[in-house]
Amino acid sequence: MATREGTWRYRNRFGDSFGRTYFRRFPPGVVSSLGIGTYLGDATDAVDDRYHDALVTAFESGVNLADTAINYRCQRSERVVGRALSSAEVARDEVVVATKGGFLPFDGSPPDDPSRYVREAFLDTGLLAPDDLARGSHALSPDFLDAMLDRSLSNLGLDRVDLYYVHNPETQLHVRSREAVYDLLEAAFERLEQRRADGDVGAYGVATWNAFRVPPDHDQYLSLAEVVDRAETAAERVGAEESGLAAVQLPFNVAMADAFTRAAHGDGGEQSALEYAHERGLHVFTSASIGQGDLARSLPPDVDVELAGDTAAQRALNFARSAPGVTASLVGTASRAHVAENVAAGTFDPLGARAFDAVFE
Repeated sequence: MATREGTWRYRNRFGDSFGRTYFRRFPPGVVSSLGIGTYLGDATDAVDDRYHDALVTAFESGVNLADTAINYRCQRSERVVGRALSSAEVARDEVVVATKGGFLPFDGSPPDDPSRYVREAFLDTGLLAPDDLARGSHALSPDFLDAMLDRSLSNLGLDRVDLYYVHNPETQLHVRSREAVYDLLEAAFERLEQRRADGDVGAYGVATWNAFRVPPDHDQYLSLAEVVDRAETAAERVGAEESGLAAVQLPFNVAMADAFTRAAHGDGGEQSALEYAHERGLHVFTSASIGQGDLARSLPPDVDVELAGDTAAQRALNFARSAPGVTASLVGTASRAHVAENVAAGTFDPLGARAFDAVFE
């Protein structure tokens, strides 16, 4: 598991190579403000090998954050993260590993008949009931998340994951009420509090796509304040001194800045997701930081001129990690050359708060 001693050791080894605030506080120590994502790519051995080499390069170049999920690339992404951790010249206690559970994962490759696979692997086994499913591919029942966490630990080859996200809970809003989804989250958090007490999870969070950046009247909206309250209730129920809810993950980039610009959270809905998260001490990790590659080609000119970086990708990453309250920005890459370019973004200082605000004036 990542430790204070290990992550600070890593920071002291690499910190002088980067700009100010490149390493940022994250329990139990510090984490690089750039992380490697593992979502994109086909479920093939060739892509596995490219991810492995890219991850090893990142770990050995100043990135001590890897983000994955059990469903990414049919469980292959978790497995390659574990393989890269074993191969790289880093200690396990120096690296923060985050993964997610919620979507039903295929195993190794997409099956010829996905419906039959889901029935045989999850319904016939009793792990899930048909009513647990949303869109035939998503579930949040505690027993299911428990089993997926165990499988993730096996895939990663780890005895503990540093950050475990409940993945896209807004998917459940397609089949049940908002209040029912909050109840599901509370039950999931209670189980994760138990796993945290057992030492299997360092902290947990909620990874979303729409939930925290859409307006309250949107059918995919979830209140961050209510999510925090449900985590606190779950912690009290298991006797924890404080909630283990530590992070949210959401899309944020130049073209998708809703998490900063839209007031939709807090008791009166007067705060953005970033403002509310910062106020409550939650760490924010941004996904789609370069728009899944689109922003690596060009940025809006009026924003581009405000940002530091030699390439559009670097400037896009520096925009995302400059946002107030952001702990780290994730970027997916299966190329060692792209890793080098992305890591170099961290050699430039991020925008200060005033300069960042000026972008939106």
